[in-house]
Amino acid sequence: MKKPRFKRLAIIGLGLMGASIALGARQNKLVGEVVGFDGSADVRKRAAKLDVVDTVCKTARQAVKGSDFIILCVPVGVMGAVAKAIAGDLEKGAIVSDVGSVKTRVNEEIGPHIPEGVALVPGHPIAGTEQSGPEAGCLGLFEGRWCILTPADKAGDEDVARVAEFWRGLGSGVEIMSPEHHDLVLAITSHVPHLIAYNIVGTVADLETVTQSEVIKYSAGGFRDFTRIAASDPTMWRDIFLANKNAVLEMLGRFSEDLAALQRDIRWDDGESLLELFTRTREIRRGIIDAGQDEDVPDFGRFHGAFSEAIRREMVEASKTAESFERLRDAVGDAVKQGIIEAREKASELVGAGSHRTPNKKKNEVS
Repeated sequence: MKKPRFKRLAIIGLGLMGASIALGARQNKLVGEVVGFDGSADVRKRAAKLDVVDTVCKTARQAVKGSDFIILCVPVGVMGAVAKAIAGDLEKGAIVSDVGSVKTRVNEEIGPHIPEGVALVPGHPIAGTEQSGPEAGCLGLFEGRWCILTPADKAGDEDVARVAEFWRGLGSGVEIMSPEHHDLVLAITSHVPHLIAYNIVGTVADLETVTQSEVIKYSAGGFRDFTRIAASDPTMWRDIFLANKNAVLEMLGRFSEDLAALQRDIRWDDGESLLELFTRTREIRRGIIDAGQDEDVPDFGRFHGAFSEAIRREMVEASKTAESFERLRDAVGDAVKQGIIEAREKASELVGAGSHRTPNKKKNEVS
């Protein structure tokens, strides 16, 4: 059996991302032990009951003591404060990382609190759902997704390699880029789309001529997807927009110009321009599917109903034979195309036959 690269992983923040990382790290034996902390006593209690980590700690300082890998899974607005709180308990040789969607400001706020002998290798897994809390933790959340690392200047190659290997162990592909480039890319691929979703759902809610029942009753796929995005954690996204405001405003400016041009085409019945734009954007969708970032199946490859967890587990199993990130994506795609849903509908015992969480020794809460 391959020896874990880290002896003890401390996860600060036990919501969707923290819980999913913990489940994956334990399932794939990437670390010797996983401990966790959350600022909410209620979340700590729920995480302990769900067996998300080996030990739920009552303070962040207790969690990082003795840990050689620390991942901050808290809103970007409090990253600096958390880093400051744990700085004195970080052990020499440890690596600190995070899962924040903004890297420039996070690096600036965490960096000054990282002591000598401790490496800072910030990360951003491009994965998630609109759900939150430890109950949302999902084994396999990072399978077939990308994780972007933005190492600080003082981080050594070995430190970066260890963090990259950890994320690959969770099934992710790894890219390394500068914090500034990351923030510009994510502003247009994630942040602005979320802002548009929040805005359009808010606009619909403000329309006095459309009742709430009509919005719900007649929601088509487009608006329904907007509401899914707009259901994301409010605190997290407030912090993201404020932390990455320069890149977001730059991309919003470009988007506003393009929207004005589209408005003009519609006003002047310029069907040729509209057709050209829609054809081009359709090709972008095809590119995303070809890159393995979504499935070309009905309802965008999303699973629904009682069998969704069983299907997801089958996909994860299928991907274990992959020898590289690209082959992993192909394996998952093939699993869907071969009709796993139909093949497993009769195997209802797979659902509810046990938690998807890994077997765990008896949990203790540090006093």
